[in-house]
Amino acid sequence: MSSNKAEIGKKDAPNKTTYDIQNLIEDPETFARNTAEIVQELGKALAAIVKPVEEHGSEKDNTERLNDFYSTLAEVGKYWIEKPERVLEAQTQITSKYMELWSSSLKRMSGEATEKVVEPAANDKRFNDGEWNDNPLFDFLKQAYLITANWANDLVERADNLDDHTKLKAKFYMTQIVNAASPSNFAATNPEVLRDTLSSKGENLVRGMRMLAEDLKAGDGAIRLRQSMPGAFKVGENLATTPGSVVFENEICQVIQYKATTQKVRKRPILIVPPWINKYYILDLNAQKSLIKWMVDQGNTVFVISWVNPDHSLADAGWDIYMERGLFAACDVVSSICPNTKIDLAGYCVGGTLSSIALAHMAKTGDDRIASATFYTTQVDFAHAGELLVFIDEEQIDALEKVMDDKGYLEAGRMSTTFNLLRSNELFWSYAVNNYLRGKDPSAFDLLHWNSDSTRMTAKNHAFYLRHLYMLNDITQNRLHLAGQDIDLGEIEIPVFTLAAKEDHIAPAKSVLLGSSFYGGPVEFVLAGSGHIAGVINPPSKNKYGFMTDGKAGKAADDLDYWVNSATQHEGSWWPYWDKWIKSLDNEQVSARKLGNKQYKILEEAPGSYVKKQSGPMISS
Repeated sequence: MSSNKAEIGKKDAPNKTTYDIQNLIEDPETFARNTAEIVQELGKALAAIVKPVEEHGSEKDNTERLNDFYSTLAEVGKYWIEKPERVLEAQTQITSKYMELWSSSLKRMSGEATEKVVEPAANDKRFNDGEWNDNPLFDFLKQAYLITANWANDLVERADNLDDHTKLKAKFYMTQIVNAASPSNFAATNPEVLRDTLSSKGENLVRGMRMLAEDLKAGDGAIRLRQSMPGAFKVGENLATTPGSVVFENEICQVIQYKATTQKVRKRPILIVPPWINKYYILDLNAQKSLIKWMVDQGNTVFVISWVNPDHSLADAGWDIYMERGLFAACDVVSSICPNTKIDLAGYCVGGTLSSIALAHMAKTGDDRIASATFYTTQVDFAHAGELLVFIDEEQIDALEKVMDDKGYLEAGRMSTTFNLLRSNELFWSYAVNNYLRGKDPSAFDLLHWNSDSTRMTAKNHAFYLRHLYMLNDITQNRLHLAGQDIDLGEIEIPVFTLAAKEDHIAPAKSVLLGSSFYGGPVEFVLAGSGHIAGVINPPSKNKYGFMTDGKAGKAADDLDYWVNSATQHEGSWWPYWDKWIKSLDNEQVSARKLGNKQYKILEEAPGSYVKKQSGPMISS
């Protein structure tokens, strides 16, 4: 019996759920009409799936992805069936749990006090509705599912014939199957959906199927899942509103300079290099959450690169182009508007990876315009790159390269879907149930609006990223040659501040810690609470999460546990700690600067036009 069991039985809480069947009996015509509309909307959804296939054919890597899925799980099956005693062991394990559940359920239905055979994890929100516990039928479905899910995951975990990469993929694929099979994802086995359906005579499903059809059309046959209320946010109106101006643009990026809010500013300006996966305004969501506005208010001249949302014309734009036409061009702009001083560089995620490569390149060529570097959740070594390594092997990258070669870019939704699947219960299924089964619009959430505002990526750029960084780990192995120079991070001798996030599943803290050991100068490593986004976008006013400093790396530079055990815990946001660090390097003051100059004139107001360019049709409100 499980150790985390709860007493239930005669003292069960009264059933508070009302299944308004009488509502249907009294008005069968409305339910019949809604049923017909559901079928009609399902037809539209099917048409949205079929149309792009008829017009363009299916994605070339679909077959390869399915083959990889089946062949990976077949390796798990091979381990269990190659010895009869293993089959018997697996069958006995799950059968005994089913029998235990059946016995427990019979006792409960007869009014006898009993205990749970299995409980969901404390952070599993799928079964929060009281009926999953109070109603014996739904409780049985929940426990039977959890028993099966735990058993299936255990089969993968114990398959000792798998190499590390194959096991990582098998865990991922099994997780997707298990999460999809949850009874919470089906109308007939979700008590909340049943209540909604009976009380509204099926109108919830009509609305849901209509949203599904719209989302499939917006995604050109793939679900473009709405995670925030459509129409609630607009870039430049209630997102990315910090005052500033675009002072430069080329085919790769725009450069935005922000208006000073203090009479005096630090002489050294700050240039921010955001990732081109999604858009820069994660750093400028609103006045309360904006890291950019906060930097400006602390007395800094702040510039940010706003990357273009590329199309097929930029298919051959690789990391060298993004470095030269993006980062180096931005440095030219900043140095012209802020002469006679060096620049403090700040890079976020892959923007930090590009910045690291650029700094190593600049060290080779004697370009000393950068005085310090700040990296937010940035990886330069990919040995511990976490769950994204599921998608990194020769077969998968080769298949994806063929797709990108045809179009010249990676579709915007591909990366966002990948990130969502890494946390599919929280970032996919919860919204699918809310939207398509309960027929409810998601809430207005700026962060999730940004998450859905995806960008395309050029074919050459993304192929380089997957192959040379994730798969071959060329940066820290000193095998990278870019724009005429060998890249050696050890030649970066300027002060570096690098931030990792404790719960980051995209740039794991262990990976960021290891990467920080390759820089040649002094490094300030800070570990923030929360994840890849909330760990970075954590304004002091919220007083959340906390952060750690002053840890030691130990014998191995990737020994995160050793670092944590030797670190100092701080409450609240890391932003003021960073501000103190950057000002300790140089805090010379000058009068606040005007926007632009004779060479780089104001082209348009922030946030500029590049960030507003959509990758496909918007979902209407």
